[in-house]
Amino acid sequence: MQLERPSERLFRSFQQSMLEWEGAHQDGAGIREAALLATEGGFARWVTQLRAEEDVSAGDGYVTCSYYWMVEDDEYLGSIALRHELNDFLRSYGGHIGYSVRPSGRRRGLATRALRGVLRIAHQRGLEEVLLTCDAKNLGSRRVIEGNGGRFENEVTDSAGRVFHRFWMSTDAEPAELHR
Repeated sequence: MQLERPSERLFRSFQQSMLEWEGAHQDGAGIREAALLATEGGFARWVTQLRAEEDVSAGDGYVTCSYYWMVEDDEYLGSIALRHELNDFLRSYGGHIGYSVRPSGRRRGLATRALRGVLRIAHQRGLEEVLLTCDAKNLGSRRVIEGNGGRFENEVTDSAGRVFHRFWMSTDAEPAELHR
């Protein structure tokens, strides 16, 4: 698996992954208008938008962000986003990094490897530490974060009653290997 910048060439594979998600939220994907992704032209415009957000935020309430896709043999397997700074919402519930792996690609260590790669990128961008959060019920994500050196800070509850765990991690530390 390698991390790649979003690309129009993965349109068909991305479409297949959308069927697996059945409309569920994909953290780190940058999807704001799913209907836009139904055509190759709309998908191409969305990819261009994602790539532009590395230099300019997507608008009010958003921050600059670098998106990467988990790809293996020209198959889109998931997304991971590095947010260059935090706003109030991200400071509480979202963090610097968000990721998701399509259902058929899970339990293969993809999120662990993607996070490791994005931590290196964050370090190159001058971020010494990053904040990651996960839903308190998402044990898989917690294992990924802790396996990459995440240090639990606290938990917070949003207005809908969902509980999130907050972790800090150094971007220059060597992550612990997960045991299989």
